Amino acid sequence: MAERVEGFNFEQRHGKERVRVARVWKTKEGKHYVVEWRVGISLLSDCVNSYLRDDNSDIVATDTMKNTVYAKAKECSEILSVENFAIELAKHFISFYRQVTTAIVNIVEKPWERIIADGQPHMHGFKLGSERHTVEAIVKKSGALQLTSGVEGLSVLKTTKLSMLYRNLYFDFDIIFPSGFEGFIRDKYTALPETRERMLATEVTGLWRYSYESLSSVPQKPLYFVERYDDVKRVLLETFFGPPNVGVYSPSVQNTLYQMARATLNRFPDIDSVQLKMPNIHFLPVNISNTGGQIVKFNDDVYLPTDEPHGSIQATLSRFWSKM
Repeated sequence: MAERVEGFNFEQRHGKERVRVARVWKTKEGKHYVVEWRVGISLLSDCVNSYLRDDNSDIVATDTMKNTVYAKAKECSEILSVENFAIELAKHFISFYRQVTTAIVNIVEKPWERIIADGQPHMHGFKLGSERHTVEAIVKKSGALQLTSGVEGLSVLKTTKLSMLYRNLYFDFDIIFPSGFEGFIRDKYTALPETRERMLATEVTGLWRYSYESLSSVPQKPLYFVERYDDVKRVLLETFFGPPNVGVYSPSVQNTLYQMARATLNRFPDIDSVQLKMPNIHFLPVNISNTGGQIVKFNDDVYLPTDEPHGSIQATLSRFWSKM
């Protein structure tokens, strides 16, 4: 919130970024659970005098914020979701310090996954996955809450889709490719050909805002948000790929993005809005022509992967009552 200072509008906040912490929980049976989080904290507080005068008496030191992350991780004796840890951290800052009016906690969780050895989940062995789980919790002194979860680095690709119609000596089927791009604006600078035959690959960054508006409204079920994260990711992937035997055609990245966001809102009533960013990762068909004019045709089975430059497609889908 802006303040009036010496005839100017003045806004300030301070915090600590990239605090890395890992937490291991061990059961009596010897099974271990591990998380690794990168935490960012930003406090909105009444500490204007530290900017205007030689007075730091209202400042929460950023080193204290760092140490608080480790202390609170230690206090979490039971396994909890990254969402719940973010909320607990934010609650501490707005309740422990009278000067702090709002606490914003951002966390990125590394995807450590339990390995399977000899067909069994390993008791204490993990491997690093790919996509990352993100969270932002904004908590105010009043107890008001704004909670957003997300996924980043979710790389997906689909090649071809088959359906029935093409005639050959034995049976009929029709080859329909997974993605196309037709009917777009063409002018003197347009070189891209229209096609119904292209590979579709992207790296999804998604954010979804929950409808919980106060600390008291947050579900008390243990690991609720872990399950919800897995469920949202599953819906996004199922919508992108379609049924496993036949897939689904994509007329554009834009249309696929919308269908993914729409499916998420339809499936989860406690999510108010979904924001997706899906840049193109291009797979360009390779063809080689030598100096004699001969062309080696690869029949769309060898590609040059490239993500620079790439298209940038993003959109937000919200319910009518969402404050997004």
